[in-house]
Amino acid sequence: MTSRLSKIIMCLCLAAFAFLVAFGNITDYGSNYAFVQHVLSMDTTFPGNKLMYRAIANPTLWTVGYWLIIVGEALTCLLFLIAAARLWQARNASGETFNEAKKFVIIGTTMGFLVWYFGFMVVGGEWFAMWQSSTWNGQEAAFKFYMTMLAVLIYVIQPDRDLKQG
Repeated sequence: MTSRLSKIIMCLCLAAFAFLVAFGNITDYGSNYAFVQHVLSMDTTFPGNKLMYRAIANPTLWTVGYWLIIVGEALTCLLFLIAAARLWQARNASGETFNEAKKFVIIGTTMGFLVWYFGFMVVGGEWFAMWQSSTWNGQEAAFKFYMTMLAVLIYVIQPDRDLKQG
């Protein structure tokens, strides 16, 4: 039971993290909007780099990009909450039933991976050359986020056995 409860708690922690990130992006909209603006406009990348044709200077597209990030973060939160609820409901069930309840942990991790790996590492980091910016570079933070999610996923998907009776 201890490992099952720890798996539930870890999912709740990931939900709390994703909630706080989304909440922060909404309540401190301007600070984080500026981040998206600078990354997409590539205005702090190396001077004269040959990738500037990728830059986006349209504020509407900055806003759309930012809201895609926020929605992805909020969905990550929701999916981890559903995962924790499903695991909680199955906490006293057979190992097979508990293992089947892990589906939303996989889905939540996939959503978080899309936000922080694909969004920040692939799109922001590589396509918009965020790695070139000493000011507006979120790659290290994103790495910590998606690696934590992957570590929790690896732990959670370890097969659970039936609880001992008695």
